[in-house]
Amino acid sequence: MIGKQILIVDDQEHLRELIKLCLEDLAGWNTLVAESGQECLQILQTERPNAILLDISMPGMDGFAVYDHLQSDPITRSIPVILLTARVLSKDLAKFAEMGIAGVIPKPFEATTLPSKVAEMLGWNDSQSPVWQTQDS
Repeated sequence: MIGKQILIVDDQEHLRELIKLCLEDLAGWNTLVAESGQECLQILQTERPNAILLDISMPGMDGFAVYDHLQSDPITRSIPVILLTARVLSKDLAKFAEMGIAGVIPKPFEATTLPSKVAEMLGWNDSQSPVWQTQDS
């Protein structure tokens, strides 16, 4: 799984940094970060991450608008998206299910299990053991 790259999109700097540290240090993945939906779309003009972790509630362009942009572009449509959200009401979960996303990670989340949850949602649990599973307890 080394060599995987994930784009983290969240308007809260401390969350971006926490997620970045978890994915890089615990899983060995590369990360890109964007603090807004607009910045996410700009990054995707030149970069092709293996997946996107996308916050729903952001000022300006929210995660739903970003996702719509991604789906309307044949180049970015195939990038799996995992939503990061504090919105986990049943009506929201129904909408998320209709969107065709890879998964939803509710906020707040447990930082130490984040890489394994992301890997599971993306189907990255293969014969290569991730970094966090190879260390002795």
